[in-house]
Amino acid sequence: MAKDLGERKHPPQTGGRAAKMMPGEKARDFKGTILKLAGYLKPYKIQLTIVFFTAILSTVFAIVSPTILGMATDEVVQGVMGTGVDYKALLEILMLLLGMYLASWLFGVLQSWIMAIVSQKVIYTLRDNMSKKLDRLPLKYFDRVPYGEVQSRMINDIETVNQTLTATITQMITAIVTLAGILIMMLRISVIMTVTALVVIPVSLLVIKLVVSKSQRHFKNQQKFLGKVNGHVEEMYSGHDIVKAFNREEMSEEVFDEYNDALCEAAWKSQFLSGLMMPLTQFIGNLAYVLVCFLGGYLALNGKVSIGQIQAFIQYVRSFNQPVQQVANIANQLQSTAAAAERVFELLDEEEEVDLDKEPAVVLDPEKVEGRVTFDHVKFGYKENEPIITDFSFEARPGQRIAIVGPTGAGKTTVVKLLMRFYELDGGSISVDGHNIKDLSRNNLRALFGMVLQETWLNSSTVKENIRYGRTDATDEEVKAAAKAAHAHRFIRTLPKGYRMKINEEATNISAGQKQLLTIARAFLEDAPILIFDEATSSVDTRTERQIQSAMAKLMADRTSFIIAHRLSTIKDADFILVMKDGNIIEQGRHEELLAKNGFYAELYNSQFAE
Repeated sequence: MAKDLGERKHPPQTGGRAAKMMPGEKARDFKGTILKLAGYLKPYKIQLTIVFFTAILSTVFAIVSPTILGMATDEVVQGVMGTGVDYKALLEILMLLLGMYLASWLFGVLQSWIMAIVSQKVIYTLRDNMSKKLDRLPLKYFDRVPYGEVQSRMINDIETVNQTLTATITQMITAIVTLAGILIMMLRISVIMTVTALVVIPVSLLVIKLVVSKSQRHFKNQQKFLGKVNGHVEEMYSGHDIVKAFNREEMSEEVFDEYNDALCEAAWKSQFLSGLMMPLTQFIGNLAYVLVCFLGGYLALNGKVSIGQIQAFIQYVRSFNQPVQQVANIANQLQSTAAAAERVFELLDEEEEVDLDKEPAVVLDPEKVEGRVTFDHVKFGYKENEPIITDFSFEARPGQRIAIVGPTGAGKTTVVKLLMRFYELDGGSISVDGHNIKDLSRNNLRALFGMVLQETWLNSSTVKENIRYGRTDATDEEVKAAAKAAHAHRFIRTLPKGYRMKINEEATNISAGQKQLLTIARAFLEDAPILIFDEATSSVDTRTERQIQSAMAKLMADRTSFIIAHRLSTIKDADFILVMKDGNIIEQGRHEELLAKNGFYAELYNSQFAE
């Protein structure tokens, strides 16, 4: 039987697609993903056009420079062999060469600067869209997708796209222009020498393809076990107290060693194989270099080319392999980027909560809501054909305190989650003051409720800001009044800096009971017309519990309240008690009435107080 939502566990952080699809994989729809990504670049067409032309100009100046240097060499050679060096002409050539180097550098800096701005704006937009998307996703999405997976898409995948936008686009333009430009300049000098140099290119490409095919499997394994190591470390750190309590440190180390050994094995193989690519291509390039030197010497002796042209050609040959390697690396990088971008777009394309925020049929004023809540033949299940609630009907009158009790998995917390529209019903309806909650926007509906859950949640801000979380416009005096009502003021005063103390990321600098008191103070401050308490006093001691119950009684006066409780002693004074089992109401009435029936409630109650 499925458990209540409040009691269900989150999916494991190391499983799911986070471990299956890593940055080294290929995208399923490469073309479609790249086109989607290009759509984010459309608003920056002017900047990208400037980047395109500055990249071309920077590359062209860099390509022409060896030819100019060759002219300077010829000027020196002719001067030495003839009547003397023309230093004025040589200086003009050298100044032209310096100007070209400077222009190439300036255009390179300009295109890098513009591209960095464009890429950061695109990444900002993607991150912003993802953040807003997460706010609009239904809870069922987070039930099936591990939190680690969402974090991976928000951080790792976005960063992969960022690196590509920042560097790869300009590298791709530069590499293509460099290849074309160098080829043209080489052909201008000597066709036969160019053909000789190009003979080794197919060999280089074959070597690159062979190395990539061998190393890709190891890179995938490296990413896979890196994810396992990270997941294991995160899991062990977040639960380090449990690990120590059960003396599982040794087993934790064994699992870590297993993952770490596999990561080390995959990492050195992938790095070794990828490291072979550069020396192998350099060796093949050197073969071309040697062939060109022999052929160039022969042509120079026969007067077909000058020494300066041979020097320029050798420089071009030296430079030719670099853009070839860049193109291969860019192709591989684009595959990784497409895979990462595809995962980002998958999240952005997820089905959102259906809402009526734009044109709600009904808008309820929290100050005017009476608090009549009606459940009419409600049906619901987290999974298809696995119902949790089969036929739930009940009406809570304004101002009533309704307690919901039952064994684990009965559907108690699920009822509350449905009331808040965290999930959509499979059948039936829920209404507030006669209005179907589907006719209200979620924001409007949730503004009607003050809620304290069994699982406390505080963010890494001050105590004051955590209490103010539901009402950001509340004054400091109102915050203190809410804390006093929740019996939290006394312990807050003992904290370093009091209300201004910052709660750390894991909220470990205050106790579990103190965290619960702060969430109760938050509900007091919100002052909503309908209240929900899901085991609100489960983490506090008996004395504090009595104090909170006294304060809660004042808060619940003239307000409809739903109280979910396992400790039945806390709900004796409820106006109405609903006893749930297997998703249905099997008993209902006041405490004394239910005990007198000697049914399921009486059995639950007596079992808690049995000797």
